[in-house]
Amino acid sequence: MAERSKSELLARRGFLKLLGVMSAAGVIGPAAGAWGGIIQMPFANGARRVEAFPQKRPLILLRTRPPLLETPMAVFNRGVFTPNDAFYVRWHLADIPTEINVDTYRLRIFGQVKSPMEIHLSELVKDYPPFEIAAVNQCSGNSRGFFSPRVPGGEWGNGAMGNALWTGIRLKDLLAKASPLPNARFVRFNGMDKGTQPATPDFLKTLDLDHAMDGEVMIAYGMNRQPLPMLNGFPLRLVVPGWFATYWVKTLTDIEVLDHPDENFWMKKAYLVPDTPHANLKPGEDGVKMVPISTMGPRSFITNLQDGATIRAGRAASISGIAFGGDNGVARVMFSPDGGRTWQATRLDRDYGKYSFRRFQTEFTPSQKGSAVLMVRAVNSAGVTQPLEPNWNPGGYARNVVEQVRVNVA
Repeated sequence: MAERSKSELLARRGFLKLLGVMSAAGVIGPAAGAWGGIIQMPFANGARRVEAFPQKRPLILLRTRPPLLETPMAVFNRGVFTPNDAFYVRWHLADIPTEINVDTYRLRIFGQVKSPMEIHLSELVKDYPPFEIAAVNQCSGNSRGFFSPRVPGGEWGNGAMGNALWTGIRLKDLLAKASPLPNARFVRFNGMDKGTQPATPDFLKTLDLDHAMDGEVMIAYGMNRQPLPMLNGFPLRLVVPGWFATYWVKTLTDIEVLDHPDENFWMKKAYLVPDTPHANLKPGEDGVKMVPISTMGPRSFITNLQDGATIRAGRAASISGIAFGGDNGVARVMFSPDGGRTWQATRLDRDYGKYSFRRFQTEFTPSQKGSAVLMVRAVNSAGVTQPLEPNWNPGGYARNVVEQVRVNVA
């Protein structure tokens, strides 16, 4: 045990050195020499530039300030964990941090606590038990470009998501040190990004105290065993496994414990979905209760074949991809070679935890030439199944319909 503790300490010291190296980086514009190609997304007005920003390979560019960068789907065919330099980027406010001084950086814990604190990054790394969890980070508006009728907002394809092994500390360990008072009910999080106009509401997100203390919500300083990239929240970000990424506050600076519900703009008016199955309503429908978006549903994607691919009649074709269960693990993934008329089980690869991507594989042999519609459908461990019909809501949130890949059989 002593030898293991020594190894852990040395590893943490090494990690602190890496954090120091990462203390400054420019991130507002594309990197010098960035490739400026064009990609066509599979929906109307889908032409996108492909640009490389600092610490990022060329990604699909939706917006420059603040940066909105989408991961190409081909990346997800290469493994369970999304490489840091390919991980999508989503900021809300245009004035984002472009450099961090790790010597002066502090995380503040205050509000309805007995012992308010300002804690240095090195204290977080060295003085609290390390914690790791594999979890999918998915933008609430992932796949918004497929909504019909169209809705306002970033017109993402399916790549506003990624899976990482997050390293840091449990939020409950930090809150326990601060000692929430008996009247504490909620925990609010603030980061460094700001609006360019004084009237812009600060980006603040809030969790119930019980959720914040569940032992899974964490403050991450590592991503796939490396420091967080600047564009993904260096040096600290909140990780809320199973919940949409709007709660995963980046470049975390303040944790405030509240004794009342939070009615700031980003909780009361933004990121609201219909309180209906699959967050679905009819265009123009009103009078429906709206609630803050929270947990994710199951999703699955074929990644080794794209629309328009050619496979051979009479020859076995391999099908593989990724699935995740949302707020529960993946129980099974079903495959249909005929547009949903028949289904067969797939084989699931290694389980990295209930919040992680999980790869699946299967084969089928098409008997006739022509076109074929391939589909996969995930079921999570709570029995929740991907719907066959797409949802719609005015925010363009929480799409998790069964996706289709159309191939040619030659």
